[in-house]
Amino acid sequence: MASLEEQVRELEDEIKNTPYNKATSKHIGRLKAKLAKIRDDAVARAIASSGGGDGYSVKKSGDATVVLVGFPSVGKSTLLNALTDSEISETAAYAFTTTSVIPGAMEHRGAKIQVLDIPGLIAGAAMGKGRGKEVIAVVRSADLILVLVDVFNEQHTDVLLRELHDAGIRINRQKPDITIKRTSSGGIRLNTVGSIDLDLEEIRSILAESRIVNADVLIRGDVTQDDFIDAVIGNRIYVPAFIAVNKVDLVDEKMRRDIERELAGRFGEPPVMVSAQSGYHIKDLKDTIFDHLGFMRVYLKPLGSPADMDEPLIIQHPATVEDVCNRLHRDFADRFRYARVWGDSAKHDAQRVGITHQLADGDILSIVTRR
Repeated sequence: MASLEEQVRELEDEIKNTPYNKATSKHIGRLKAKLAKIRDDAVARAIASSGGGDGYSVKKSGDATVVLVGFPSVGKSTLLNALTDSEISETAAYAFTTTSVIPGAMEHRGAKIQVLDIPGLIAGAAMGKGRGKEVIAVVRSADLILVLVDVFNEQHTDVLLRELHDAGIRINRQKPDITIKRTSSGGIRLNTVGSIDLDLEEIRSILAESRIVNADVLIRGDVTQDDFIDAVIGNRIYVPAFIAVNKVDLVDEKMRRDIERELAGRFGEPPVMVSAQSGYHIKDLKDTIFDHLGFMRVYLKPLGSPADMDEPLIIQHPATVEDVCNRLHRDFADRFRYARVWGDSAKHDAQRVGITHQLADGDILSIVTRR
């Protein structure tokens, strides 16, 4: 029987060599669904068999968690030290220095951000090679991925992004609005809001690969075959990410500009060019981390007292009153009566709102609880 790697390669080759058109779309959809299921099963088995691993069970802390993803020896440990102004991550001038997850704490613009230095990814990590299974499990729980390459190997970016994709991690994408509800009979019933490129036969073919023959399917907005396959698999992680290029102090200005232009052209956003060793652009990198995390400020106002405008609560957007309650203490949500809001999310000052009210950056919030 063919190994998992051989099965994946055969399916990838067949998809690549099959011209896409309306006549072949159903067949390609089924091949993609089969490939996705094989990869997902491999990742799930790898993560389950790892049991977390020594040093891989990291409790999240702070306002958000950022994970540094890169090949061995790109300078993740040195960068962690530069970001956190510490020497907690011991480094050495050879590959595979980091053998467990090392957490650091970065404070920037009022936010406390956990930064995780993880063992370097290698090609095949998504299928469990190297320490891939443990690393992928940590990456899937992060709020932001910082993809780090060094200035001499910027082409590694493609390999890293492919490994993340194969592990079910979708970067810089909104989760498609797709609902699949199994039913006991009636076949596949499709309802759509807006125009979509998929037809019913493609959808039936993809669902059949997961042995779903009766279901109500609702699709809102434009989605692709790959989006629908992701919805069927059901465990995809959607997380923001950006690219940073390290060791730029070792090359001249022209090479820096060429790399920056090349990566911006391929990925739609220029990378952050840094040197963890010299400290070049580390402040810019901290700003980029903060901005990609989508933080918002909420100023808390105790009953009968002025709001604390000096130290806002930092929370990720979107956030509701309930999210703030949970950040303060679980009792606040359990004993919640109502809240009052001043700011952009309120129709008027001191508007009385419920626990599901969505807040805006800069809002002032007063929470009233039962005694």
